[in-house]
Amino acid sequence: MNKKLIRILKISIPLFLGIFLVWYSLSSSTPEERQQLWQSILDANKFWIIVSFLLGTISHFSRAYRWKYMLEPMGYKSSQANRFMAVMAAYLANFGIPRSGEVLRAVTLTTYEDIPFEKGFGTIISERVADLLILMLIVGVALIFQTDDLLAYLQDQNIDPLNTFFIFLGLVGIIILGLNIVRRSKWLPFQKIRTLAKGLLEGMKSILKMEQKWAFIAHTAFIWTLYLLMFFVIQLSIPETSNTPIGIIMAAFVVGSFAVSATNGGIGVYPLAVGGVLMFFGVQEHAAEAFGWISWATQTAVVLLFGGLSFILLPLLNNRK
Repeated sequence: MNKKLIRILKISIPLFLGIFLVWYSLSSSTPEERQQLWQSILDANKFWIIVSFLLGTISHFSRAYRWKYMLEPMGYKSSQANRFMAVMAAYLANFGIPRSGEVLRAVTLTTYEDIPFEKGFGTIISERVADLLILMLIVGVALIFQTDDLLAYLQDQNIDPLNTFFIFLGLVGIIILGLNIVRRSKWLPFQKIRTLAKGLLEGMKSILKMEQKWAFIAHTAFIWTLYLLMFFVIQLSIPETSNTPIGIIMAAFVVGSFAVSATNGGIGVYPLAVGGVLMFFGVQEHAAEAFGWISWATQTAVVLLFGGLSFILLPLLNNRK
């Protein structure tokens, strides 16, 4: 199988899977159920949707601002505008190829701010580690609120958290073994990988060298607080979900977060995953699905608007570079 075909499959398979899930969800419902879903979306309180949109925009702006705390210890200055556009263009790229946005973010700063790719990419990896820790904290809080119900949902979906944990440990072990092989080998390609890895490591270590660690931590907490708020306010836009307990909403948020990270921006998967959690906990089907679709559409609108503008404005505003 040639490389071009592999690239095409990496893009098309997740995309077609998302489209298929949308089609399957709609085709398996009755006309009355589809009408109820559509009516719930139309009747949603637009004020809270706008609030969610604004919260999402602010969170991305804060993420771009936080990035400078990791670049400055390595001696690199960059403009907030370029960092913000790099972040938004990256999110938009993830709709095409999952996780490709991280590479694009680093490439953007290399192109317009002369920051070495491997060092910029290293800071992004460290940033993702910090975000993962916050997400795990939220998972822990969600488990405290809804332990029995959430475990019952995972069992209903044939998901074993213990197996997932062991798989994660296995992957970590494989990565460590691979790194040791690369470190000791004298093969030329592995030597080039070591050179790249040194730059990545320097970028990752920048999180330990920050003079403004507390500002970084504050921005991280602020970003995830906004993520939660932009999700929670959607609850207020639909009458049937407005009184849903916070533990159930947090459980839906966690499942939705993993759905986004595993697919092309959550296309097809996110609304179904979030709606499925809410339905499992007793929310009416049309309201649960409407919640998932409105939440996904609001987040996607932020990315489409600012990501699209970023692709256009980056070369225009940096035409001297």
